[in-house]
Amino acid sequence: MTFKEVLDFEYITAAEAKDIMEDIVAKRKEKGELSFETRKTMNYLNAVVKIAPEKARKIVEEVSRLPLVSEEMAIKIAEILPEIPDEVRVIFAKERITLGQEEIEQILDIVKKYKN
Repeated sequence: MTFKEVLDFEYITAAEAKDIMEDIVAKRKEKGELSFETRKTMNYLNAVVKIAPEKARKIVEEVSRLPLVSEEMAIKIAEILPEIPDEVRVIFAKERITLGQEEIEQILDIVKKYKN
């Protein structure tokens, strides 16, 4: 068994993962049939991705600039696309952070700007 070394690591959104997987699927289809795992991954990404990768990345970039919001949390926001304050609160429920109403509204405004 051969192990591969991780050379680089970065968080990506599900929309970006879908974009990457579509390229992988196209290349693998040329060589033959897709594996079970590849098909299941694409099915999952097709079901959950609700936004273009470029818009998801813009949400992450803008939300990450807000105080108290890490890149990891910004990615969760870009994937869930909250529409009401309670959805934002749920995303941050496990964190040791309490967002104020102003921060929640800023997040919702950013999401709304890119969602449509």
